Amino acid sequence: MDFDSHSSDVVTQVLGLINAVTPGERRGRPMPAPEGSDLVRAVAGALAPARAAEPPGEGEAVELAAWAGRLRGVVERVDAGEVDAACAEMNAILRASGAIPTLARHDGEAWHLHFHSADASWAVGWAASMATALAVVLGDAAIDRLGVCRAPACDRVYVDVSRNGTRRFCSTACQNRVKAATFRARHTGSPTP
Repeated sequence: MDFDSHSSDVVTQVLGLINAVTPGERRGRPMPAPEGSDLVRAVAGALAPARAAEPPGEGEAVELAAWAGRLRGVVERVDAGEVDAACAEMNAILRASGAIPTLARHDGEAWHLHFHSADASWAVGWAASMATALAVVLGDAAIDRLGVCRAPACDRVYVDVSRNGTRRFCSTACQNRVKAATFRARHTGSPTP
């Protein structure tokens, strides 16, 4: 499943950012929200494949993490089957971030679309781009490919880009944890997770 190269890249980045900076559980362990320099590293790591020439400052990382929390709520609503509520929240995020299509050319690249105003701050620019990319998924038949990991004690988000659309875990590690637990339960007679 590929929306278009730019949107797919940004969807991957927004889900990576959500997973890196929002608190919850990951692979069976509590995951607190990173703070300070850990937050800056987490944000920079989530955007690593992007054209972020310099890492964000701590204030910018805090601001983008707040946007990531709102975007996480959209994915959670989609996963819960609350598509109308997810789309209403996405529209609110798009308005709040001032998402606006703008043609841009930089770094020797051809003209391409950005989804933030030219004068947007670093965090708001990223938030608008991420919200727009996620909105593309919500407005597509592939909306059911957004989800929250089904493994016990994990609430990380994912987008299923497989051909058959059967992904239900954020990672192979979580999938393997569930398979191993199911195997052990079958062989010991205990209930499956």
